[in-house]
Amino acid sequence: MRAVVITAPGDPDVLQIKERPDPTPEPGEVVIKVFASGINRPDVMQRKGKYPPPPGVSDLPGLEIAGIVVDVGEDCFRWKIGDRLCALVSGGGYAEYCVAPEGQCLPVPHNLSFAEAASLPETFFTVWSNVFDRGKLKPGESLLIHGGSSGIGVAAIQLAKAWGATVYTTAGNEEKCNFCEKLGADKAIHYRMEKFRDVVNRFTDQKGVNVILDMVGGSYTQDNLDILAEEGRLVLINFMTGDEVKIKLSSVMRKRLTITGSTLRNRDVTFKTAVANQLEEHVWPWLVSEKVKPVVYKTFPMADVVSAHRLMESSKHIGKIVLIMDQI
Repeated sequence: MRAVVITAPGDPDVLQIKERPDPTPEPGEVVIKVFASGINRPDVMQRKGKYPPPPGVSDLPGLEIAGIVVDVGEDCFRWKIGDRLCALVSGGGYAEYCVAPEGQCLPVPHNLSFAEAASLPETFFTVWSNVFDRGKLKPGESLLIHGGSSGIGVAAIQLAKAWGATVYTTAGNEEKCNFCEKLGADKAIHYRMEKFRDVVNRFTDQKGVNVILDMVGGSYTQDNLDILAEEGRLVLINFMTGDEVKIKLSSVMRKRLTITGSTLRNRDVTFKTAVANQLEEHVWPWLVSEKVKPVVYKTFPMADVVSAHRLMESSKHIGKIVLIMDQI
């Protein structure tokens, strides 16, 4: 099969298409002919040599795919050859064929293309696990999402609104702010023009928000803690501006705050299967009814993967970037 290989740590030009052996399934796995693969920030970090795959995982980048089942391993009970699936994988998604654990697969909704379906798993698994499981967001509560125009952001805005929450978000320009509000955010904050803590305090009458989903870290941390409501939850999923910070513990104690966070890639199949089940129960009906929609900014053919990574690093996109491996 053809696959995108990281030939050495470095800039996008180190990505090259090479021949690799076709994968074979272990018990409990399926082989998917990949038609589309979502591109995510962890792929960029892996390319740079800063986010190696877990032991035993393919060295090929790519954490989410969509396509058709072409082979099934022993002990696979739900999926069969010919099924249209999207899947969360720990690596190997930038290839014509990819192995996925059966429990981490979800059916492609009938109203979505493979490109749209491939944009879902990494972001939706991440949002559900962090906002709803760890962050315990309840209907009627409020959520602040940093990076609202990112793949994670557009998923979090839609899921939180569908859940019945008030949603605030930050974004880097007026176009992105307007898009976030059209998507459902109650208020999008242009963080280059306004301090998000001041806007949140103004809109909440100084009461603060219940949950914050943060991928920035660094200097945002104390401001996040300051604008959390009593019993508020700060959920960390990245630290793009630094992972070492100085905070006032008194604000955590006084308001009884929870600081938590997680990574997804290294969690086991049992955990990811449980998240998949929750998504299929709660979120997949919203996709079918179009209450929640994929946001695909641009697709690139496999041969143009270098341009796709350059766009990802530019942060000019809104929503997801998807690599197209094949057409049907």
